[in-house]
Order: sequence, then C-alpha cells, then structure tokens
Amino acid sequence: MHSPFIFALVTKCFYDRHYYEEYEKLKSYRAKLLKNKNSITITDLGSGSKVFKTDRRYIDTMAKTSGSSLKQSKLLFRMVRFFNPGSVLELGTNLGIGTHAMALGNPRAKITSIEGCKEILKVANTSLSNVHVRNFATHLGNFKDVIPKLPIKKWDLIFFDGHHSKEATLQYFEQLLPFAHNDSIFIFDDIYWSKDMADTWNIIKNHPKTTVTVDIFQWGIVFFRKEQRKEHFKIRM
Repeated sequence: MHSPFIFALVTKCFYDRHYYEEYEKLKSYRAKLLKNKNSITITDLGSGSKVFKTDRRYIDTMAKTSGSSLKQSKLLFRMVRFFNPGSVLELGTNLGIGTHAMALGNPRAKITSIEGCKEILKVANTSLSNVHVRNFATHLGNFKDVIPKLPIKKWDLIFFDGHHSKEATLQYFEQLLPFAHNDSIFIFDDIYWSKDMADTWNIIKNHPKTTVTVDIFQWGIVFFRKEQRKEHFKIRM
C-alpha cells in the first residue's frame, strides 16, 4: 500500500483495536431496538427488501436485518472520529443506528438525515431522543426533493444508505457532487447488494471527479483529493 493517506486510514481507523466507551452506547442502542416487539406499516421509497414480504414490519426484525450491524456501527463511529467532519448528510435514517454512531463519533458535527418513511422516522427520532443525541436533524421525504432545500451547501461526509438501485444511486451521486469539496468523503452502503449496485460502484469509481476509492465489500468509500493520483483499494475487514 503506497498511499500514506490510505495507510493511515487503514491502520489508525479500520484496524484500530482500541476500546472506546462509546461502543457500549452503540451496543445498548441496538439492543433496545432488538427488544422492541412493536410493528409499523412502512412506506418503501427505495428498492424494496430481500427479507420482508409485506409492508407490516416488526422493529426488532428490522434492527436485525436492515439496520447497521454492531461491527458496522463501530466502524462508522471510528471513521467520523478519524476524519472529524463538521457537516454530515445521511440518506436513509432507518432506525437511527448509523445516525447514532456518527453523532457519537463527533458530538460537534451537524448531522442531517433524510428518511422517506414517516413511521420509521418516528421510531428513529424517539430512539435518538431517548439516548439524548442532540446534534442531528431529520427530514421526511424523497431524497431528491429534500436535498435542494437543505441550508448546508458543502458536505464533509455523506452516507448513502437508502435506495439500492443503480438509477437512484447515480442520480444522488451526481446531485450531490457539487456539494463536495476536496476533503469530502462519500460512503456507499451495500455496493454488492445486486448486480446493478456492483455496476453502479464501478461507474462511481471511474467517474472523472473520483480520485481514490476504498472497497471494504459492505461499503464503497470515495475521496476527491486532487493531491492523490487515481487509485482503487480493496481492504479486508
């Protein structure tokens, strides 16, 4: 690995084996959702589910199957802690597991999260409020409609985690490119969710504005650093 930037990311963030007390908070947040036996009727504006066959879904099952795993939450926490972004955008609040991890990673960050389903957003807002997370704001609606209305016009980190289709992901990528700067980070979830998503990831990797990408299988991470030569890395986690 010849890039000092990527070497530091891997050794000091990805493979950071330090214990952080925030890990217990991440574990507790997820555990409460896993014990929540309530059900909700969802409005799915994304690509549907490979698990659920109806619109009636139980919170505990959603937390287990569609929410970020504890391992992913810890990594998201470490990434926000490592890069210290001031402005964070999340496309797809879901149950707030990722929102919570990023909020803990930098309590001074301004985190904006968009969710298309009203009932899911209610659960997320309640859950985040119950653990006294304050540095976030949520918005209900379609991503493409909400994004232009947001007051922040430059994002340090964007987490794409809400619409796993080729057309939609590329649309949001292109829509948000003007809001990126040299040190912005784009994280795409489930890049191998389908053949279309794998194709989407290859298109994003080869985009002229993309310089460095990191493929950790679950996520694809994009950097726009002009001082870096174009390189693609695959990191085993």
